[in-house]
Amino acid sequence: MHKHVEWDDPGRDSVLEHFASHPEQLVEPRPGDILSARYQGVIVRVKVEAWVDGTSIGEVAALIAADNGRRMKSHGKLALGDTVRLPDACRALEPEPSAPEDDGE
Repeated sequence: MHKHVEWDDPGRDSVLEHFASHPEQLVEPRPGDILSARYQGVIVRVKVEAWVDGTSIGEVAALIAADNGRRMKSHGKLALGDTVRLPDACRALEPEPSAPEDDGE
Protein backbone atom coordinates (compact mmCIF):
# COMPACT_ATOMS: atom_id res chain seq x y z
CA MET A 1 0.00 0.00 0.00
CA HIS A 2 1.25 3.48 -0.75
CA LYS A 3 1.43 6.41 1.63
CA HIS A 4 -0.66 9.45 0.66
CA VAL A 5 1.55 12.52 0.28
CA GLU A 6 0.54 16.15 -0.23
CA TRP A 7 3.41 17.12 -2.52
CA ASP A 8 4.59 20.75 -2.68
CA ASP A 9 3.90 22.63 -5.89
CA PRO A 10 7.18 22.39 -7.86
CA GLY A 11 6.80 26.01 -9.04
CA ARG A 12 9.69 27.11 -11.24
CA ASP A 13 11.29 23.65 -10.87
CA SER A 14 8.33 21.89 -12.53
CA VAL A 15 9.39 19.11 -14.91
CA LEU A 16 6.22 19.52 -16.98
CA GLU A 17 6.74 23.28 -17.25
CA HIS A 18 10.37 22.77 -18.24
CA PHE A 19 9.40 20.47 -21.12
CA ALA A 20 6.26 22.39 -22.15
CA SER A 21 7.97 23.84 -25.21
CA HIS A 22 9.54 20.47 -26.13
CA PRO A 23 7.11 17.76 -24.98
CA GLU A 24 8.77 15.19 -27.26
CA GLN A 25 11.81 15.29 -24.96
CA LEU A 26 9.82 14.37 -21.85
CA VAL A 27 10.04 10.62 -21.44
CA GLU A 28 7.80 8.32 -19.45
CA PRO A 29 9.50 7.23 -16.20
CA ARG A 30 10.62 3.60 -16.21
CA PRO A 31 11.30 1.17 -13.36
CA GLY A 32 14.58 2.07 -11.70
CA ASP A 33 14.47 5.75 -12.68
CA ILE A 34 14.96 8.26 -9.86
CA LEU A 35 12.54 11.21 -9.80
CA SER A 36 12.53 14.28 -7.60
CA ALA A 37 9.71 16.12 -5.86
CA ARG A 38 9.26 18.44 -2.91
CA TYR A 39 7.51 17.65 0.37
CA GLN A 40 7.30 20.28 3.11
CA GLY A 41 10.33 22.05 1.64
CA VAL A 42 12.46 18.89 1.50
CA ILE A 43 13.80 17.30 -1.71
CA VAL A 44 12.42 13.78 -2.07
CA ARG A 45 13.91 11.26 -4.47
CA VAL A 46 11.62 8.45 -5.55
CA LYS A 47 12.84 5.23 -7.19
CA VAL A 48 10.20 4.29 -9.77
CA GLU A 49 8.66 0.83 -9.65
CA ALA A 50 5.81 1.54 -12.09
CA TRP A 51 4.21 4.38 -14.06
CA VAL A 52 0.44 4.40 -14.61
CA ASP A 53 -1.58 7.16 -16.29
CA GLY A 54 0.75 10.04 -15.45
CA THR A 55 1.64 8.85 -11.96
CA SER A 56 4.82 7.13 -10.82
CA ILE A 57 4.63 4.59 -8.03
CA GLY A 58 7.84 4.00 -6.15
CA GLU A 59 9.90 3.96 -3.01
CA VAL A 60 11.32 6.99 -1.21
CA ALA A 61 15.05 6.65 -1.84
CA ALA A 62 16.26 9.90 -0.26
CA LEU A 63 15.08 12.84 1.82
CA ILE A 64 17.40 15.82 1.50
CA ALA A 65 17.28 19.19 3.27
CA ALA A 66 17.10 21.83 0.53
CA ASP A 67 19.11 24.41 2.46
CA ASN A 68 22.19 22.36 3.38
CA GLY A 69 21.96 18.98 1.59
CA ARG A 70 21.71 17.05 4.85
CA ARG A 71 20.25 13.54 4.39
CA MET A 72 17.39 12.50 6.64
CA LYS A 73 15.73 9.18 7.47
CA SER A 74 12.32 10.79 7.87
CA HIS A 75 10.53 14.10 7.56
CA GLY A 76 6.94 14.79 8.60
CA LYS A 77 5.03 11.60 7.93
CA LEU A 78 7.41 10.45 5.16
CA ALA A 79 10.33 8.03 5.70
CA LEU A 80 12.93 6.26 3.62
CA GLY A 81 11.45 3.13 2.06
CA ASP A 82 7.84 4.37 2.03
CA THR A 83 5.92 3.57 -1.14
CA VAL A 84 4.36 6.69 -2.65
CA ARG A 85 2.47 7.88 -5.73
CA LEU A 86 4.10 10.82 -7.50
CA PRO A 87 1.95 12.51 -10.18
CA ASP A 88 3.89 13.92 -13.13
CA ALA A 89 2.50 17.37 -12.28
CA CYS A 90 4.38 17.26 -8.95
CA ARG A 91 7.74 16.16 -10.34
CA ALA A 92 10.52 18.72 -9.84
CA LEU A 93 13.92 19.33 -11.35
CA GLU A 94 16.82 19.02 -8.96
CA PRO A 95 17.77 22.42 -7.54
CA GLU A 96 21.03 24.04 -8.55
CA PRO A 97 23.71 23.13 -6.01
CA SER A 98 24.73 26.02 -3.81
CA ALA A 99 28.25 27.26 -4.03
CA PRO A 100 30.32 26.09 -1.07
CA GLU A 101 30.80 28.78 1.51
CA ASP A 102 34.29 30.19 1.83
CA ASP A 103 35.47 29.44 5.34
CA GLY A 104 38.61 31.59 4.98
CA GLU A 105 41.11 28.74 4.68
